[in-house]
Amino acid sequence: MAQVKVYGRRSAWAGVRDELSTQIHEALVGAWQMPRDKRFQRFLWLDDDDLVAPLRSERYLLIEVVAFAGRSRGARRALIGALYEQVCGPFDLPVDDLEIVLIEAPQESWGIRGVSGDELSLTYPVSI
Repeated sequence: MAQVKVYGRRSAWAGVRDELSTQIHEALVGAWQMPRDKRFQRFLWLDDDDLVAPLRSERYLLIEVVAFAGRSRGARRALIGALYEQVCGPFDLPVDDLEIVLIEAPQESWGIRGVSGDELSLTYPVSI
């Protein structure tokens, strides 16, 4: 399981949400073998004054990926690299204006479809 939260200024990003969503999901599919139909994303567009990021441009973007624990250091690095590639290139965003945070929690700390996450039968790997 992976859920994505994206924070940015509404004035800079709201018009390209669908494209951004696709690029982020492609990074997850490629790096973590997430199924194409498992897209869980939240876009939290903020008014310009509500996002304080000194030394960053008005296009500063923060991506948080909340996921089941269990992926290797290499898999986490692969996702970070894929997100930079999939977001910075297509949107002409300097790498200084993208920050990524991976937050992991044990499967038993999730509740999904009426059970804890460790009771789910997954169709994709977590231990990669």
